Amino acid sequence: MDESKLDINELRYALDNLKSNTSVVYPVEMAPAAKKKTVESINSRLALVMKSGKFTLGYRSTLKTLRQGKSKLVIIGSNTPQLRKSEIEYYAMLSKTGVHHYSGNNIELGTACGKYFRVGVLSITDPGDSDIIRSMPEQEAK
Repeated sequence: MDESKLDINELRYALDNLKSNTSVVYPVEMAPAAKKKTVESINSRLALVMKSGKFTLGYRSTLKTLRQGKSKLVIIGSNTPQLRKSEIEYYAMLSKTGVHHYSGNNIELGTACGKYFRVGVLSITDPGDSDIIRSMPEQEAK
């Protein structure tokens, strides 16, 4: 019973503050900044691959590069269907290729690639000047 009275008293206090045009401050938890920095670093490395390296965009061409053994790294968007994800992961495991699960969806992955369309899956065959392949295992471990 005492707890419900406290809740009512807190509500009355909040309403009184609202009526008197003063603001009530509630603590808000902030999102960690580390995730944003890693996404930005992945995006900048990806942009460098797009300029100086070789890549293929899309599910079918990624499977082709995995079968041929040309792929060095595969990046999968977060909203790629589970069946496709598992099939790509299986082919990547067979060809001993690294897989990175991109934190953004396919629209954000397409934007990170500098394209105006959605990209669900991307295969990097030559990183060019980028160090994206060396940096990805470190990202996965964190």
